[in-house]
Formats: sequence, C-alpha cells, structure tokens
Amino acid sequence: MIDLYQRDLLTLQSYEPDEIRFLLTLAAKLKTAKSTGTERHDLQGKNIALIFEKPSTRTRCAFEVAMYDQGGHVTYIDPTSSQLGHKESLKDTARVLSRLYDGIEYRGFQQATIETLAHYAEVPVWNGLTDEAHPTQILADLLTMEEGSAKPLAQVSLCYLGDARFNMGNSLLIGAVKMGMDVRIGAPEAFWPKAELVTEMRLLARNTGATITLTTDPLKAVRGVDFIYTDVWVSMGEAMEVWQERIAQLHAYQVNSALMQATGKATSKFMHCLPALHNTETSIGREIYAQFGLKACEVTDEVFESTASIVFAQAENRLHTIKAVLVATLLPSSLQACLA
Repeated sequence: MIDLYQRDLLTLQSYEPDEIRFLLTLAAKLKTAKSTGTERHDLQGKNIALIFEKPSTRTRCAFEVAMYDQGGHVTYIDPTSSQLGHKESLKDTARVLSRLYDGIEYRGFQQATIETLAHYAEVPVWNGLTDEAHPTQILADLLTMEEGSAKPLAQVSLCYLGDARFNMGNSLLIGAVKMGMDVRIGAPEAFWPKAELVTEMRLLARNTGATITLTTDPLKAVRGVDFIYTDVWVSMGEAMEVWQERIAQLHAYQVNSALMQATGKATSKFMHCLPALHNTETSIGREIYAQFGLKACEVTDEVFESTASIVFAQAENRLHTIKAVLVATLLPSSLQACLA
C-alpha cells in the first residue's frame, strides 16, 4: 500500500513513480465514482485553506469542487484578504493556518515561498503553481494522456513546444521521465530547462526507461509523437512589452495544422494547460493583434478547435487528480484502502 498521508506536494521530483501511479489510479477511481453518482464524502469534517497570490480559474475551481464533492470545506485567501508577508511573516502564517486547517494550498511566485510554508506548516501543503513547478497540472496531464492513448504511459511520446524554462517545461519533463515516457522539448536553446535539471532527469531516465530529446528544430521535435503540448509565450505577471521579443523568438514553434501534420500520425493529440491565446476574443488577444497583427500566438484557432484538441479533458482532469491528492494526503492509508 502506498502511504501518502500528511505528505506535501511541492514538486513531482519528491514523488516516486509508483506514488504518481497510485495518484493516477486513485484519480481514475474517483472520476468514475463521481460520474456514476457513487462518490463518498471521505473528507467530511476536513477544512483546507487556498492561498492565491496569482489568480486562477482551473486551479481554484478544481480544489474547491474536489473538496466540496468529498464533503469538506474551503477558505479562499487572495492577496487582499490576509496579512501574508505584510504584517505577518510567512512562517507565522503557516503555523496559524496549521492550527485551523487540515491542509494548505499555495499558488504564487517563488518556489522558496512554498518551501518555507511547508517547512513551518504542520499539515500537508500543495503546490497550485509557482514559477518553477506545477505538479497538480502534470498529474492531470498524465491522466489525460493515459485516457487518450491505447498505450501505457511508458510507451507514449510527448513533445513540449515553446518556453520550457519555467513551471510547465520543468514539470512536464519531470513527470514524463518519472513515468518512463519519450519526452521531447522543441525550443530555442535559451528556452530549454536548466542544465542541472536536464542532467538530473537523464540520470533518472536510466532507471525509468524514459528518453529525453532537446532540439531547436520543431519539425524534428514532433516527428512521430502522440501528444503535442504548448503554453502561452509570456508568463503571468510579465509586462506587455515582452511580447514583441517573445513572438520573434517563438513564432516558429506555434502549433498549427502544418506542425500537427508533421507528426506523421493522424492520431496525434494537442494539449494546453490553458488559458490559450488562440484567437482575438480576449482583451490580450485583441491587443496582440492590434500591435503585431497576430490572430493567434502559441496555437492557432484551427488546431485548438479541432478534434485533435483534448484541452478541455485536461481541464476536467484537474478536478479528479487534485481530488486524488487531497484524499491521499488527508486520509490515513487504512481509510484509502476502502476506495480500492
């Protein structure tokens, strides 16, 4: 029996492949229970705090619905509704919340912040996103790829295109290697993950059977892959002035119909963690079009709205995998066994 009771989830680096597999299996069971109306309220009486220094749609909704489905309660804390870092230190906040709640989710900027929070908290701390890691998103992505392929994950190939220096590139590399996948990154060299992480993952790949390819050639990167994944070119919080430079650097890595065809496989799927700038129906999209004449950025509307796109399945699976994390870390293994 895998025992994750009281475990933090700060990055998937600290989770073994069999522990990730356990979470994916549990998520699939919880997903089935919800769809069949047989879900139990195993977290009844539990309370969690959600600390959001960065706004979110999917992460907040997934944590809230997951907890409500399980019979628990949630307190949402935004930057204006607490004294975090202003009149009260992070470590003091962690110790206060630990006396009131059974777990704490944090979504913000520096990884060091959530590491400090976890160090001083006496309850599980979960990473809803930092600049360096996005583990709950990757769990959802792995479940989605498993559902979208007839092959086990160890036989699946995934290509990430675009800026791979931060949370999504890092976390996809870690998750894919842990599960023994063929993972490729297509980006300019300046946008590759840090060399130290790549070295660490290459060593791990010797044990898991994963393969890692980093290339500047987008056509080479996608050849034969089962899934193409991308993300916005400018991270949350970066200035609009960054767009001109980023468009010039990454436009060759835009996921369009030609790039999807370059996989050579009619079954290749498109993935995105959302939100996506695939049209001019947002204020940012309209501003980019007005300034640069670009109707779509990292993915074209044609691909985003195609039958190859599984982005909304990913979004739904945020709920089921986050719910699995909550159940696994808030319930002792003896109670988890009842879900088997």
